[in-house]
Amino acid sequence: MKRIYIISFIALLIFSVSGCKKSFLDVQPTQFLTAEQVAEAAKNNPDVIAGSMSGIYTLMFQTGTGGSNLNHDDFGQKGYDIYSDFLSSDLALSINTYNWYRALTELTVTVDYTTRGCYQPWRYYYRIIRSTNSVIGALGGNDVVPELDENKYIMGQAKAMRAYAYFYLAQFYEKTYDPEEAILPIYTDLDQFNQPKSTAADVYNQIISDLTDAISLLDGFQRSAKNEVNKYVAEGLLAYAYGAMGGNDNYAQVKTLTADIINNGGFTLMDSTEVVFTGDPTIGGFKDVNTPGWMWGVDLTLDNGLDLVSWWGQMDLWTYSYQWAGDRKAIDEGLYDKIPANDVRKGQFYANSSSGYYLLPIYKFYTADMEIGGQRNITTDYVYMRVAEMYLLNAEAAAKTGDEATARTSLKALVSHRMADASYIDALTGKALVDEIYLQTRIELFAEGKSYLAMKRNHATTIRGANHLSHVGEPISFDDPRLTFLIPQAEIQNNTNIN
Repeated sequence: MKRIYIISFIALLIFSVSGCKKSFLDVQPTQFLTAEQVAEAAKNNPDVIAGSMSGIYTLMFQTGTGGSNLNHDDFGQKGYDIYSDFLSSDLALSINTYNWYRALTELTVTVDYTTRGCYQPWRYYYRIIRSTNSVIGALGGNDVVPELDENKYIMGQAKAMRAYAYFYLAQFYEKTYDPEEAILPIYTDLDQFNQPKSTAADVYNQIISDLTDAISLLDGFQRSAKNEVNKYVAEGLLAYAYGAMGGNDNYAQVKTLTADIINNGGFTLMDSTEVVFTGDPTIGGFKDVNTPGWMWGVDLTLDNGLDLVSWWGQMDLWTYSYQWAGDRKAIDEGLYDKIPANDVRKGQFYANSSSGYYLLPIYKFYTADMEIGGQRNITTDYVYMRVAEMYLLNAEAAAKTGDEATARTSLKALVSHRMADASYIDALTGKALVDEIYLQTRIELFAEGKSYLAMKRNHATTIRGANHLSHVGEPISFDDPRLTFLIPQAEIQNNTNIN
């Protein structure tokens, strides 16, 4: 891992000294090399392209990647996981002191295109796109399959990461999949500037094309660490894309992709000791990227320099954090009440209703020391994707295409790790089965950035529990305009083809 981050640092250093003037929103951000610069450097040092790819992965956890001057909610993918969890209402802001998320939870940020909340995710994901286009261009362009395996694998990772960015943009900036709606500009090379909005169909076709290519290019790739995308992570991303589009044909693809991951990926479901504190804080805590149930994540070390401005700095009571200091983020009380008493995941949350820690996930996420406010420098890891997601997606796709036996089998495989008796699933059919899969998705993946995606796939409506500070008891539908971000003011001002 140390070598990865050394290369990443070198790549980012090169990025920082290369200059371009147009803006992306600076369409050519100065943080990134042009394809020509990368290709020229690679003639003397082939590691430059690999280093550029590592630099892209670093953006996923680096602070300020949303273009802010170190806003404390601007720290890469996990920052937007928090955004989406709040928008789904499964995450409740139960006590507010510092106002980092108050306006977001009041649903006023998304409908005002001048807010940093609309700007930061747009900026972050287009930075990923810009840098992947640089790597792809340096390797010959979109239609090239590099001869060297090393470069072929880098091309596969770059295409997967470009698709990842477009997928999240489509989720955040479109209410629900409408193939004819113009939603986002598409950039696939460095010579494109100020593109108009493309339709959702075109955006998803780009996502599917990139991920299909990535799966082929990454066949045989043995990654050195889990921060890198391999074939199975690309398959997981593609399953999410097909699921977001919906329909029987797309759900059939979800079933096939997730089955391959489950059967051939080599990942195992986290057991009960890994998902809830059982007395030994060195076990579990969602803090170790080496957990066999994690498909994609990053090993954070002191060298990465993360502290308060991080996911752990916002969400974890055992870290010197806003969670500890007074911005409390809890499970929605209504969702908590739906967790059966015999489900081990009920124990992830602090159940004393008279405490300021009420329903905080302090026994799901924790450090090895378990000292309140204790972790100053972040060495607990980030999870981006788990194999449990694939079991749930497989069950959802099977149920929605009438294959209820497969749906029940996949769901039971997970739930049997969470409660002693999962036999109730055997009797579920139709809507009751689909609803149970959705509920289990919300419970299992709480505060992992997946509830918003599931809410949209299932066309769900949530009702906020009593521990929210705003909109308590209000039904909020997946297609409520307040759950979708507006294209930010900076993009509209700088791109003459968008108004």
